[in-house]
Amino acid sequence: MEFEITRATQTDRDQVVRTVVAAFVADPAYRYFFPDDDTYDRYATTFTEYLFDKRVDLGTVWIAAGGAVAALWDPPHNQSQPELALELPTDVLARIDAYDAVVHPLLPTEPHWYLGVLATHPDHAGRRWGRAVMAAGVTTAHAEGLAAYLETTNPSNVDLYERAGWQVVGQAGNSGPTTWVLVNRPHPVIGEG
Repeated sequence: MEFEITRATQTDRDQVVRTVVAAFVADPAYRYFFPDDDTYDRYATTFTEYLFDKRVDLGTVWIAAGGAVAALWDPPHNQSQPELALELPTDVLARIDAYDAVVHPLLPTEPHWYLGVLATHPDHAGRRWGRAVMAAGVTTAHAEGLAAYLETTNPSNVDLYERAGWQVVGQAGNSGPTTWVLVNRPHPVIGEG
């Protein structure tokens, strides 16, 4: 399969959503939000569609392998985007809100790029494609002189991100999964300052 990193469009939505739902079936955050095996696919699909839809028209969703690898980013100052409705059961929304209430205060208040989702379909795992697709957003952030942030609830991902140049800057333990917040800061240009 050819590996080319492109920006996603609405035509990539179904494949990206399938990728994220399959990749996150054992993810601690997704399983905290959607613990019931009988409703996981339906609710995780609805949530992932929401995450994709709020970013795709900004041009901040990068994909490869036809959407089998995806990085969904928020650019700095994303307030101009209209709020989308997230139609999920009240208990699911309460878990998502509780998670956000604990994690989001750990993110910086200064402008930054935020990697909301990085997923590789399990059929393509282990090829380091996720790292390559993630780099598109990191490169964009650094070109603007800004840091990139992400959070992960998967302890095995912390080491993977650190090897890719990220540093842990916060950790939250809440009623949900333990969450690590990481930053990837731009490197100063030699001769500046």
